[in-house]
Amino acid sequence: MKPDAIMKPDVMTDSDVMIKRTIYSRFRQMAGKFPESPAIIEEDRSLTYSQLDALSDSILAKFQVQRPKYVGVVMHHGAEQIAAMLAVLKSGAAYIPAEPSLPQERIKYMMETAGAELIITDSYCRDLKPSQQSLSDRSEPDGVAYVLYTSGTSGKPKGVVVENHSVVNYAEAFHEEFNNGPGDVMLQYSVCSFDIFVEEVFTTLLNGAALCIPSHSVHNGSLKGLMEFVRRHGVTIIDGFPYLLAEMNKLPDIPESIKLIISGGDVIRASYISSLHGRGVKIYNTYGPSETTVCSNYFRVDNAEPLADGTFPVGKAVRGVTVKIMDKGLNEVVKGRTGEICIFGEGVSRGYLGNPPEQKNFVTLPDGRRMYRSGDLGYELPDGNIAFLHRRDEQVMILGKRVEPEEVENVLNTCPCVERGVVRAFTDDNGLHYLTAYIIPAEGCKLGDVREWLTARLTDFMIPEYFVKMKDIPLTRRGKVDVDALPVVMKEGGV
Repeated sequence: MKPDAIMKPDVMTDSDVMIKRTIYSRFRQMAGKFPESPAIIEEDRSLTYSQLDALSDSILAKFQVQRPKYVGVVMHHGAEQIAAMLAVLKSGAAYIPAEPSLPQERIKYMMETAGAELIITDSYCRDLKPSQQSLSDRSEPDGVAYVLYTSGTSGKPKGVVVENHSVVNYAEAFHEEFNNGPGDVMLQYSVCSFDIFVEEVFTTLLNGAALCIPSHSVHNGSLKGLMEFVRRHGVTIIDGFPYLLAEMNKLPDIPESIKLIISGGDVIRASYISSLHGRGVKIYNTYGPSETTVCSNYFRVDNAEPLADGTFPVGKAVRGVTVKIMDKGLNEVVKGRTGEICIFGEGVSRGYLGNPPEQKNFVTLPDGRRMYRSGDLGYELPDGNIAFLHRRDEQVMILGKRVEPEEVENVLNTCPCVERGVVRAFTDDNGLHYLTAYIIPAEGCKLGDVREWLTARLTDFMIPEYFVKMKDIPLTRRGKVDVDALPVVMKEGGV
């Protein structure tokens, strides 16, 4: 058992029945409690918990590899995809998710480096026959549940290895904060290779709620079409990136069924929820790297004042997790002092497949506890909430002075005539840094107004040299700003 899980039991007691702290065991517990409750809702069909469990058994019965260790799941979104993941977990293996639309070379790299012994595709799940028996649950609390591939400094993606008990802990923490369960409907909107997908799927199915999956056309269509889908199916919880909230914020109204909106994956600004605020919907900001199982912190923003830069704190640690602000020597700093956000507890994953350079961010302390060094800087507020500042490695030097592009970006986004802004650093021919601002201007916005706003709040060397007018800010599939898609204003080397 992992050192940081010594005090956590490997089983849960429910009506004198011992339930293993694994994803499948917890799901099976829900299927026993709510067999006829909806588990999956699609446009033209729905599956109950008992039907989803039976579908997963039908997929597991087709496995051509006995006791696999890693299984790829390369499928379009739908009930079969979820059932396939449950089948893999029940077999005691870990699933490796990939969108079929990913470049084939990337999918091949992921499956080969993980050593996938079996790959489940859409065609694999056609013509399924009902399983003649309920197959054995071979999952274990400290067994690997899934491997998510994230960007690596080498240019190759690296696989984060997450264990079953960490996901169960997170489902418990989610339920403790949001009290979700039967009657709740979560929108499944994220791509499967990001941990928001894990939050959407498993905090739902491990707590007796329903997962609502839009069709490809609805998912990739207009926001209006998505909201109509939400209204038709009574979605109560939406989990997404800040930019989804910003787009919803422009709507004259949102479906009345929505009770909770969760933002994660990037900084949320007060301007993103100015209209959503006060509509009776709870809105949360969340924080946590994939390496610490979805989220480590929650903070409710709809009833809170933003920080001076227009952003919100990331809040306090979730159940089963401890978050500390530490200096370079891994000593806890005093409250209010800037340091690195370090995460302890059940959420800390096993680490990475192989031994990439980033493995050093997982630290085992002398007392046996494991810690993940996030690389993010923050500080603790007087009320105990944590404020996120920026990545430790994004600081640049301009005219011999240290500049945080995110600090400039935060100020830019407080400008009344900027609908949305992004600031990034580039280097000129001599390797010196300069800043470029990308803005979606509000109607009637003039560059002079933006410069005046920044000049009143930043020192001269922090003002971006270039401003680029944008219709939209390009985003990656993970919902973050796609830096490679931003136009680069080239600059000759100066003296």
